[in-house]
Amino acid sequence: MAISKALLASLLISLLVLQLVQADVENSDKKGGYGSRIDCGGACKARCRLSRRPRLCHRACGTCCARCNCVPPGTYGNYDKCECYATLTTHGGRRKCP
Repeated sequence: MAISKALLASLLISLLVLQLVQADVENSDKKGGYGSRIDCGGACKARCRLSRRPRLCHRACGTCCARCNCVPPGTYGNYDKCECYATLTTHGGRRKCP
């Protein structure tokens, strides 16, 4: 009888762990995690299309996009849409990302 109780308890714990892992994977998919990377090249091309220095803009945007996996919409501003992108700064304290 003791073996069946231990078996039942381990089965319930296994099911609980499996349910938690599945919920974590579903949440990360909604947030853009686990393998769902955005097209940084296309996003930065759209972001930097009106820049006076498009190569510099594209390089900085690409670095920021690779770190944050997001680029704010539009050609300027909208930093509230991508907080990580907005928080990256240079050594001088200026915004790194265009």
